[in-house]
Amino acid sequence: RYAGCASGHATRGATMTDLFGHGAAQAVAPTSMPLAETLRPQQLDQVIGQSHLLGPGKPLRLAFDSGKPHSMILWGPPGVGKTTLARLMAHAFEAEFVALSAVFSGVKDIRAAVEQAQQAAQRGRRTILFVDEVHRFNKAQQDAFLPFVEQGLFTFIGATTENPSFELVSALLSRARVYVLRSLPPAELEILLQRALADPERGLGSLELSIDPAALSVLAAAADGDARRALNMLEIAADLAINGHIGEQQAREVASGTRRRFDKGGEQFYDQISALHKAVRGTDPDAALYWFCRMLDGGCDPGYLARRLVRMASEDVGLADPRALQITLEAWAAHDRLGSPEGDLALANAVVYLACAPKSNAVYVAYKEAAADVTAFGTDRKSVV
Repeated sequence: RYAGCASGHATRGATMTDLFGHGAAQAVAPTSMPLAETLRPQQLDQVIGQSHLLGPGKPLRLAFDSGKPHSMILWGPPGVGKTTLARLMAHAFEAEFVALSAVFSGVKDIRAAVEQAQQAAQRGRRTILFVDEVHRFNKAQQDAFLPFVEQGLFTFIGATTENPSFELVSALLSRARVYVLRSLPPAELEILLQRALADPERGLGSLELSIDPAALSVLAAAADGDARRALNMLEIAADLAINGHIGEQQAREVASGTRRRFDKGGEQFYDQISALHKAVRGTDPDAALYWFCRMLDGGCDPGYLARRLVRMASEDVGLADPRALQITLEAWAAHDRLGSPEGDLALANAVVYLACAPKSNAVYVAYKEAAADVTAFGTDRKSVV
């Protein structure tokens, strides 16, 4: 397929004539609060997605039904409901909800949260302490929570987009259960968008907008599993609606500026670079070019990709085509001179060349065996022979 082997808002419910004469009905929220916030679920049954955790008999559903909160880590990409679940848990257990962001908070904020929990305990109320982006806290800051979690002063809920096994201290992990939240599939995002269009109080229902099924699909696909992104795009699409209708063209205009999700250094990062490597190894230029573009679209450093391509030229192509290493090095040099986006094409050529080239890992395998022998036997050459 690809290569072969070669805006501003006024008030929600009001309209404003398009300044450029296109007749678009522009509608905006009555407050500055985003649609994603006003439409945040207020009851557990309003949550869309995460059926593997919230379905009947599933772990988080059982935790809600038990009435006994426990410390947990919610691990998942942005916009899948981590903050919402923490808030709903506080409501379900009639607990004080104290929220911290590890991006902006320090030791002083942690102490203030502890004092707030102590005051709540004196009033006979539980406290749920929610820490967003908990992986941003350093080891000392994470350790600061431990004694209070052990004492039961508060129930700790941490949210992270990074693998907790790598980013959180083992002592904190041992005291909290990890729940993995998944990206929302397009079908569930479409349900969310339809709900937003129909809700007259918290959503866009007062605008009486209609939307093409194709436009709905475009927005759901472009959101890439992120409910917040889907609702943000719907708000923009509502501003572009013509005579109260959101067509496919308006949806594509909104979606054209979005990027696929990409968590640099996280689980998804390694999944994608692995997919690129396997596509090259499997002589699939279409797949290789797709994953290369997907990583660039997500913000991956082209220099990192260039280094990986050089590695693939040596590891997977090897002496079956010695020119592969030369081509990847030249592509890297071209990108260094041109930068992005002009230099991206040079790397794309290298990707397709590597995928189409014959493969031989004979030197790679022999090198590893020789290195292992050196480690095991040192200068005892007789043992090697």
